[in-house]
This record gives sequence, structure tokens and C-alpha cells, in this order.
Amino acid sequence: MVDYIVTVTTGDLANAKTPSNVSIKLVGTDGESVRTGLGRLKGAFSFIGGAVSSFTVSCPVSIGKLVLIEIDIQPHLLSPEDSWFPAKVEVKSPEGDTYNFPIYRWITDSEVHRFREGTALRVFEDDHHLGRYSREQELKQRGEDYCWDVYHEGIPHCMRSEGPRDLPYEVWFSFTKKTGFFFTAAAGLVELELKGLSDHTKNWHDMDAMNQVFFSKRTDISDYVQEHWKEDAFFGYQFLNGVNPMSIQRCSVLPKNFPVSDDMVSLGGQRSLADEMEKGNIFLCDYKRLDGLKTNIINGKKQYLMAPLVLLHKTPDDQLMPIAIQLKQTPADDNPIFFPTDSEYDWLTAKIFVRSADFNDHQLNVHLLRTHLLAEVFAVSLLRNVPMVHPLYKLLVPHTRYTLQINNLARHYLISDDGIFTKFAASGGEGMRTLLKRSLSSVTYRSLCVPDDIADRGLEDVPKFYYRDDGLKLWDIIHRFVQGVLSFYYKKDSEVQKDSELQKWISDIFEHGFLSQAGTGIPQSFTTVAELVKFVTMVIFTCSGQHSAVNAGQYDYAGWMPNNPLTLQRPPPTTKGTTSEDTMLETLPAVNATVQIMSAVWLLSKQSTDSVRLGDYPEEHFSQTNPCKLIQDFKGELVHLTGSIKARNKSLDVPYTYLDPQLLENSVDI
Repeated sequence: MVDYIVTVTTGDLANAKTPSNVSIKLVGTDGESVRTGLGRLKGAFSFIGGAVSSFTVSCPVSIGKLVLIEIDIQPHLLSPEDSWFPAKVEVKSPEGDTYNFPIYRWITDSEVHRFREGTALRVFEDDHHLGRYSREQELKQRGEDYCWDVYHEGIPHCMRSEGPRDLPYEVWFSFTKKTGFFFTAAAGLVELELKGLSDHTKNWHDMDAMNQVFFSKRTDISDYVQEHWKEDAFFGYQFLNGVNPMSIQRCSVLPKNFPVSDDMVSLGGQRSLADEMEKGNIFLCDYKRLDGLKTNIINGKKQYLMAPLVLLHKTPDDQLMPIAIQLKQTPADDNPIFFPTDSEYDWLTAKIFVRSADFNDHQLNVHLLRTHLLAEVFAVSLLRNVPMVHPLYKLLVPHTRYTLQINNLARHYLISDDGIFTKFAASGGEGMRTLLKRSLSSVTYRSLCVPDDIADRGLEDVPKFYYRDDGLKLWDIIHRFVQGVLSFYYKKDSEVQKDSELQKWISDIFEHGFLSQAGTGIPQSFTTVAELVKFVTMVIFTCSGQHSAVNAGQYDYAGWMPNNPLTLQRPPPTTKGTTSEDTMLETLPAVNATVQIMSAVWLLSKQSTDSVRLGDYPEEHFSQTNPCKLIQDFKGELVHLTGSIKARNKSLDVPYTYLDPQLLENSVDI
């Protein structure tokens, strides 16, 4: 007889334990063991949360190199609906070899579950018949568990489910996350001490009343916003480093529908618009995708959302200052162009309409579509098409954590017919669906890749652009890590081309995420290692850094509602000189809309209760030395970036922290 020493680690999670009888079978190249009941050897305490328990499995002769293990649990009579979360299994063979089997998933039934040895294998090198069979069966089951669905026509597809509890158990929130996360407006209202105002449909009668509500929950940045929101310099700053740094672009030619001339604007000295555009000092934000959207009805009142054009000037002291605002796309006598020289409330009202347009576009296009919905597409395609033993699965699965459940909750509580966004945003309802369709049609592969996007928008040398500075550094760090891992497994372009699972992953993303629109530039297949590396870099950056950049600051910049109103109750002024503080208050959202949106952005901006930071890999999916070393190098580079960001932020009035690796989630999980 020969003995195999089997060490089973149960996950250190709430409710991870099992009192059930756990059985294991070892499968090797030359044979297999008998199914052995482990619990009967040492007792039920072997599988409590965090336990590491060793057992002996004996075979008449060596079964060769281990290929896989089979595990099943037979529920105890006293707990017939038991579940267990094994983390990993290690097996030491009589020949002295050690085999690692990563599991990291819930087992909730009495079926036999197969898990491959931790060495990553591409499909064309998986040459053992039982290994190939296990691979095929895993993908067959995943194809049934993770099905595509159409939430609305014209937007990325999602995972089919009837509700959050209908999702496969392996993608649920942990107990810690679930108990610490209350994704309802009521919870946010209680936390913000706003419960009594959620049904108050009246307007704000003065700014002091608004301030009293805002006082309940504040951050250092939200305090700064409240103090400086009216200032032109801060208005311009937000296009670079606020919650939406994705709209601004350098302007070399004025749009024909934005007839601004030299005699209208003040650029200091004898400068002309043409000269300043040639020098690269003029910038544009154009919200044309909002034009003609059907707006919401809130509290029985029609709401207003403009499609403005904003012209900004970089001054000699490196301030980005707004110099002209047109609130509708078509020039007309009743569509005046507003300037800083106009009356206080004419100019402030124009800026409020811009901030409202920016926040609506941010919520649906920049945040929901370009991070949440795309992250779900990346995740579903991975889970459907790539088995656990594949190197791509091992690399990307940490970046799918909780994404499917958070998006499911968003569809039920934020953008459903009764969702907070649907009920209280100007673009809620039919306008939301139209805007999402328009936004997807404008997405390009280059716009999802930070170096390309910054270059295409002409923003390479804009001063004080911290999203760009930190984003490019983070992209480079992720790219080096991904290149190191994937080039270890793919030495030649031909290996990428013949990996059918890899090709199915990208073809599903092209079809279900980008609706087979070739104009997006999204790859339909991979032909080179370099193409694969760039796309995977984009996926990881989108799920971590980009999501943080457009999510984490929501309460900082929208907690003080006048800075980022998600809806407006009056149309914009059609002539100058008709605005006042009273008309501004009548334009801003009603009390209930204000506090409902405040509660939502407060919840969405909160740190997760059991977050996993970018670079942390608590689940050991890789067992080979090279990728494990690359992970440590990756973490070291991220720590260095955190240090440089913290040093830079010490001298800033408004620290930019949204791309600090120390604060980045590994996945879209909030």
C-alpha cells in the first residue's frame, strides 16, 4: 500500500463549515483511489471555518501524477441542506511530489464535484482524457448556470436571473458583505438622518435648509465642494479630477453649432480664440448625446435636462476656466450663450444646468455602462467559456468578485421601474434606455484604454490632471503584470490563435457586450499575444481603477446637491437677466428627490465591508512559481504608486485619491 497525505483547508468565512460527511477520490494518470470518507477519519470538527486538516488516503499502488480530485458531501441527517466552502486541497504523493488543488467555492449539494490540479493548462495541452472530460463537463454546467439575457434592447447583455437569490451560490456576497450592505433607499435615509424628508415634495426654500440636511454626513471633499461650488476655477477643475473626468477634450476647431467669437469672450490681453486653440489652451465639453432625451416626471412635474456645450480656457496660471456655455445644441435667439460677465445668477444657473447634464451622463454612460455593465459582460463570458484550470481564469476571476450580484441589485433597486434612479433622475425611465443605447454606440475600444483615450482627447500635457497622471501609471503597472503572466503561458502568437476557449471568451464579449458592432474596434478574436495582453489589461483596469475613479467620489462631489443635481425642475432661461436666487431654488430638485439621490450616492460611495484590494490575491489560484512571483512584484509596484500619490496629495487643497491602489477594489463590487 502507498499513502497520500491529503490536507483540506476550509475557508475562513462565516458559515463555511460543514458537519457533513466529506468524501474524496484522487485521480491520477495511472489510476485512481477509492472514494474515501474524510469526516469519518477525524470527525466533523475537521471542516470548521479556517480549519486545516490532514488525512491519509491509501492506494494499493501509485496512481501516477495527479490530474484531479473528486469531492462530495453527504449531508448529515440533522442538517439536510448543508453547504461548505473548501478553500483548497493539498496532496503529498508517496513519490514526494506536492499537488495543489484550488477550490474557493461553495458546495451546496451532494453531487460529485471535480477540481483540477493547480498547474494552469490551456485547452490544446490538456492531454489526459479524464482532464479533458472534466474540462468539458465544467463548461457544460457553467453554460447552464450562466446564461445571457437581454435587459433592454441596444445595451450590453447581462446574466439571466429572476433576482439576486437566483444567482449561482458561488457569486453571492459573503455573509460579512451581505450583513454590512443595505442596498435600499431606506437604509441610506436612516444613515443620513433624512427619513422624515423622503416624501417631502416641496422645493427648498433657502440654502440654509439645504445645508442643515447636508450637515448630517460630510467628507473633507464634500465640505470643500460646498464652500467652492460656485467658483469658476472649481467648476473647471471637476472636468479633470471630479467624478467624471471622461467628457473634456482639447478643442482645435469650434463646433459649427457653438458660435462663440473673440468679442464675446475674455481671454486676457490680446489673445484670440484661434491663437489659444492653436496653442492647445481651449477645451470643450459637448453633451450632444443628451439632446432630445425624453425627461422624467417627478412629483407630477416635467423635469429638464439640457445638452450643453461648454468652452474652457487654460489660463497662464494653469487654471481651467469656463468662458462660454450654450445650454442647447441648436443656436437660436431663445438659446443664449452665457459668459462669466453675465449676472451672478444667469452664469450660476447656466453652470448648474451643465453640472446636471454632466452628472446624468456620468451615471448612465461613464459609470453604469462603461464599468458595471461591461464588467458583467467580461465576467459572464469568463465563467461560461473558460474553465478553472485555464491561466486566463486564474488571472481574471478575482476581478469578477461580487460583480454579478451588485449588478443584479442595481437592476432591481436603482434602474427598475420602481428604482431610485428611474424615479428621481431627469434621465430616468425612457430617457435612460435611450441614453444607454446612444452611449454604447459611442463606445470604442480606444476609449476604454487610458493611454489611447487620453491621446485621442488631446489631454497629454494638461496640468493638474491627476486622473490622467495616476491612471497612466496604474495602467502601466497592470500591463507589466498581465504581460508577465500571459507571456509565461503564451510564448508564440500561434498559441493564442489555437486556444479555442480564449477565442470564445473574446467572441462572446464582442457579441454580447458590444452587440457585434465592428466600428467599436473591440477585437472579435485574438491573433497575437500583444493583443491579448492589451485587452486583459483593459479588463482589469476597468474593473478596478476606472470603476473607482468614477464611483468612489460620488458623495464627495454630489453630496452637496447644487454641485451635481440629477434633475432640474425648470427650463433654462431663454433670455438673460431673468434669474435670481429664487428661480435657482425653484430650478433645483425638490426635497424628496434631493435626499433620495443623496442616500443612493452615499451608499454607492461607501467602502465595502470585506473588500479585496487591487493586488491582493487571498485565493491561491496560481500554484506555479513564476506567476506567484509576478503577483508579489505587482503588489510592490502598487505600494510604490500609493506612496507617490500620497506624497503628491500633501500639497493639494483637494487630494486626488480615487486611483490610489491602497483604496482600489479588485472588482466592481459596489
